[in-house]
Amino acid sequence: MFGLALFLFVTAVTAVAANEVDKRQIIPLSEHQRDHVLAEMRALLSGTRNILDALSRDEMAAVAREASSLGLGMAGKGESHLGSILPAEFMRLGMSVHQDFDNIARDAQSIKDPRHTLRQLSEAMKKCDSCHAGYQIRVKEGAAGKETSPAHRHQHHDKHVQ
Repeated sequence: MFGLALFLFVTAVTAVAANEVDKRQIIPLSEHQRDHVLAEMRALLSGTRNILDALSRDEMAAVAREASSLGLGMAGKGESHLGSILPAEFMRLGMSVHQDFDNIARDAQSIKDPRHTLRQLSEAMKKCDSCHAGYQIRVKEGAAGKETSPAHRHQHHDKHVQ
């Protein structure tokens, strides 16, 4: 009986999720531009993981080094070609996250309080959540790797920000 109830619940949840319309703003980019943006997002995610690892070991110097590498200095590398293409709010959120990492680095060096750093990191991650909830990146029509049907998009979800 429990198995049947679980199956019906999972089926209902799956049906609702499949019928939801993705209302995020589409950002059409060339494949090269998309790859640049997604590589930066992966670097931010990896760096955040490294910060959490250093925090778990109370290594605030490592926190500061890692956070500094994710700051505004990272943002300046090769983004001039994207400034006029990406939506202003998307860019504002991104630059704000880089500034947050500069602040995390500064405070990790001076305050050296892991709890403070965790609060800062949590606030920065809210911006990441907001951006991922509001935008999706797709390769422009006619560009290499263009998208086709919704089924194709689900098979190749790496073409989007998920």
